[in-house]
Amino acid sequence: MELTQQQIEAFDKDGYLFFPELFTPEEVKKLNEAVPELYDRREAYNVREKGSQAVRTNFAAHLYSAPFARLGRHPRMVKPVEQVFGEKLYMHQFKINGKMAFEGDVWQWHQDYGTWINDDMMPEPRAMNVAIFLDDVNQYNGPLMFIPGSHKRGVLKAGHDLTTTSYPLWTIDNQLIRQLVERAGGREGGIVSPQGPAGSMILFHGCLVHSSTSNLSPWNRVSVYLSLCAVSNHIRRFKRPEYIAHRDFTPIECLPDDCLLSDHPVDLPWGNGMPNSALETSLEKIPA
Repeated sequence: MELTQQQIEAFDKDGYLFFPELFTPEEVKKLNEAVPELYDRREAYNVREKGSQAVRTNFAAHLYSAPFARLGRHPRMVKPVEQVFGEKLYMHQFKINGKMAFEGDVWQWHQDYGTWINDDMMPEPRAMNVAIFLDDVNQYNGPLMFIPGSHKRGVLKAGHDLTTTSYPLWTIDNQLIRQLVERAGGREGGIVSPQGPAGSMILFHGCLVHSSTSNLSPWNRVSVYLSLCAVSNHIRRFKRPEYIAHRDFTPIECLPDDCLLSDHPVDLPWGNGMPNSALETSLEKIPA
């Protein structure tokens, strides 16, 4: 899959691209069938909602689940990001976010690169998010919201919110959000929310300001979020556990396009359990 010049220009302008129904229902089914067993595990890599057993985020499934290991090497996802950065990528982060019916909590306004630079010492915003819908996403079940063009502002001032929800974020204050939304068009396009059927995919810039509301609907909104980073731009500190911010900078090699529907062999380094080393952290700077 290759981006057109028009798509590259749109990404530069708005900070995101939306591809409705990029993955087929059969491919999505293969992934969805694997989610319940992953969410049932009592492991550190499953972060649950405050006051609930509902999973908020499952981390690093590509290291112990074959369907998600295949997804992590899928050319429809990897190739466009390689095209934008002009070099090979490694997997900085792999999440299956569960915005579960009636229980999925908010994700406050933030930039992902704000966390990557503050916590992980990622040198530049040469990393991109890929979101793949495993459920239909509509206006009621907590869709992503973006402020178009906000990625062009670079790294914005943020505070480290450790208390509001079950997962800490570097969040942006309300007054700055008001200003960004007004500059992006106010009520006429200052906030956008790509929505569509399961199998749709979004690419969005690491500095794009985004959020999502709680899910009070009766419909789950489970999505996979992969953060792909240029190999030369790898993180320089291991402040966060390895299951959150990965430390293997090996370039991703793509599988065939039909890999989700085949039993293509994949390596599962955590298939027999997450190693204790994945919980270790350090504030020391690592060599470039």
